[in-house]
Amino acid sequence: MLTLTENITTAKQKDDLDEIERLDQDLYRYFKDKFHLDLSLSRALVSFQANKSREVYRWYKFKEAFSASLVEYLLEKDKIVNGIILDPFAGSGTALFAAIAKGINADGIELLRIGQQIIDTKKIVALELTKHDYSILNRWQLEQPWKTSGLRTTLNELRITKDAYPEQTKDAIERYLGACDKENERVRAVLQFALLCILESISYTRKDGQYLRWDYRSGRRQGEKPFDKGDILGFDDAICTKIKDVLFDSQTKGKQKSLFPSERARGNINLYCGSCLDILPTIPARVYDAIITSPPYCNRYDYTRTYALELALNGIGEQELVHLRQQMLSCTVENRTKDLLAMNHDWTEAIAAADQQEVLQAVLKYLDDQKAQGLLNNNGIPRMVRGYFYEMACVIAECSRVLKPNAPLFMVNDNVRFAGASISVDMILSGIAEKLGFRVENILVLPNGKGNSSQQMGKHGREMLRKCVYIWRRAE
Repeated sequence: MLTLTENITTAKQKDDLDEIERLDQDLYRYFKDKFHLDLSLSRALVSFQANKSREVYRWYKFKEAFSASLVEYLLEKDKIVNGIILDPFAGSGTALFAAIAKGINADGIELLRIGQQIIDTKKIVALELTKHDYSILNRWQLEQPWKTSGLRTTLNELRITKDAYPEQTKDAIERYLGACDKENERVRAVLQFALLCILESISYTRKDGQYLRWDYRSGRRQGEKPFDKGDILGFDDAICTKIKDVLFDSQTKGKQKSLFPSERARGNINLYCGSCLDILPTIPARVYDAIITSPPYCNRYDYTRTYALELALNGIGEQELVHLRQQMLSCTVENRTKDLLAMNHDWTEAIAAADQQEVLQAVLKYLDDQKAQGLLNNNGIPRMVRGYFYEMACVIAECSRVLKPNAPLFMVNDNVRFAGASISVDMILSGIAEKLGFRVENILVLPNGKGNSSQQMGKHGREMLRKCVYIWRRAE
């Protein structure tokens, strides 16, 4: 039986959730005509799934990516056939490579070294490898020279990646890295990229959103129920298969093939390395003909943990990892509050747009109250949600500034739910965008939404959350 205090708390929580729902419905009525169910869209299209069978895009399984087919669909939908596009959260470069294959120049911004490495290596394979380079790579997958070279490079480890591989696999990785150092810069880049692509499959780990899950064979205890990831691939077979995939996708009957329809059609890629919060303000105004992007979702996923094996391979140290986590757009509970006005005094209008967003402010007040009552499963959630929307407001302001008049912004994002409060990310960001120079043209809804987490379902019941592609148009 609930105590009087518990009854009062429960009643207040219900009142607060009802107020959020009321404001959310008001906002939905405002945007109702903008929502369109798009049967052409699917979860595969707006995720990595549709890339699995596509040459080049399939090399590295970047789970957070959207598909090249989605980019092609959006470019065709808006009849964009030339000019220059931007992806401020470039990830593995899907938007960039899909655009340049259509003859459109592309700029990308990416913070994590793994994304930068994927993009750089794809450019090398597409544009720079020589016939001799291909013969060296073919020899590597046939002769496996790391077994006999006698060279070795110590594998960098982080606390969260220590003992991630079977001992014989770690030994093979170090021999492989040592042998790589003998090759020229282009070949070495491709060989190290191939290693990057197989790390998860040869390790005791599996990416699981907020963290790495550890197979019971690692000896690490993680949760009450032992986790079995299934087959752990052997190093030699895994790396040879990956090198063979790269060679197969980039050659026809032993001869290099163009990864684009024609040399004349190919656009150019320019990659900025760093945080879009730092780089966007340095880009001149009215440069881009379109923006196609998918920012990190407000879902507690910590990419510095899920991609820890890859970051360790790239030589990232403990302090640099912490710094990277804080540079990211706030999407994990460990992100500290950024002083946005100290970063850029021109973001006053963006911050005001977030301040004036009624649904957002009701959600933030509710989460703060839940934290004060000790009812959240992590006290960092209110800070994360607040940081996410205020930082996204600044990103939106910069996107508005760098787009040409009447140019579109396409964004893939998910709605989320915390402590029973459904957060309509699509409408909140669209409302902010309207105050920062955009016209909301459409919010394309996928036919199938996604379910909330099992923890949320257990406490608050099952609820399908919208997954959408936003189409905003820069004012003329």
